[in-house]
Amino acid sequence: MKKFVCFLFLIFPIIHSFAQEKPLKILMIGAHPDDCDIKGGGTAALFAEMGHQVKFISVTNGDAGHMEQGGGILAKRRIAESHEAGKRLGITYEVLDHHDGELEASLPIRLEIIRKIREWEADVVISHRANDYHPDHRYTAILVQDAAFMVGVPNIAADTPPLRKNPVFLYFQDNFQKPYPFQSDIAIDISSVIDKKLKALDAHESQFYEWLPWISNDPDPVPEGEAARLAWLKRKRAIGPNSNVKNTLAKWYGEEKVSAIAYAEAFEICEYGSRPDQEEIRRLFPMLPKK
Repeated sequence: MKKFVCFLFLIFPIIHSFAQEKPLKILMIGAHPDDCDIKGGGTAALFAEMGHQVKFISVTNGDAGHMEQGGGILAKRRIAESHEAGKRLGITYEVLDHHDGELEASLPIRLEIIRKIREWEADVVISHRANDYHPDHRYTAILVQDAAFMVGVPNIAADTPPLRKNPVFLYFQDNFQKPYPFQSDIAIDISSVIDKKLKALDAHESQFYEWLPWISNDPDPVPEGEAARLAWLKRKRAIGPNSNVKNTLAKWYGEEKVSAIAYAEAFEICEYGSRPDQEEIRRLFPMLPKK
């Protein structure tokens, strides 16, 4: 018996270390191909660099997001762009087959989302908030929220094993104020990977160099050449943290380091999933400095 107890004392640190080193499973769910890249591409790159597993899911195939192309041709193009963006970030990218601009928070799609979260065995799920200008964003948010509790209910989507622990569900940052503004609970310094994030955005050529400048009537023309385009994209898309996010950065990184953080991504904790304390947040976001 004494030998067995001694054996347990010897192997426990090894087992504990293995459990700690198990890669995290991060799932970001956007309405369109490029939504996750915009809102969480830097954080995804940091996770991937640390050896954790990240997956982006686009609930629609993006087949309406262009001024000249559309339908199946555009969907194929956007799927290819998404896969290229995934390669550049070092993550997995999946595009579901639902029409852009026609998404509804229906039961079949909810069950599909439940299955996707279970199949990935997600520790963290990040998606839109439900107050947003775009109906696809709003309905994606509702679909994910409605899945949050159900991922652990065995008799819902019973063909896919339920999760034994509810993931932490988070919202991407946005600037909408009503019915209530975004609350920055977690903020991640992405300054070291901003160029990698921009390279992922650059992969979505149909969006950042064609559709989005056209629909916004941007007077600043898209330049030719890779270097010039990346510089243009950085000017347009790499925006420093606002005051609320800076306050959150100070909480996690310390007041003295905030001034050196050029770029950040922030997330709000959704009440429908697991409610993490500070220790759990630091475990789930290991790029945050230790206490």
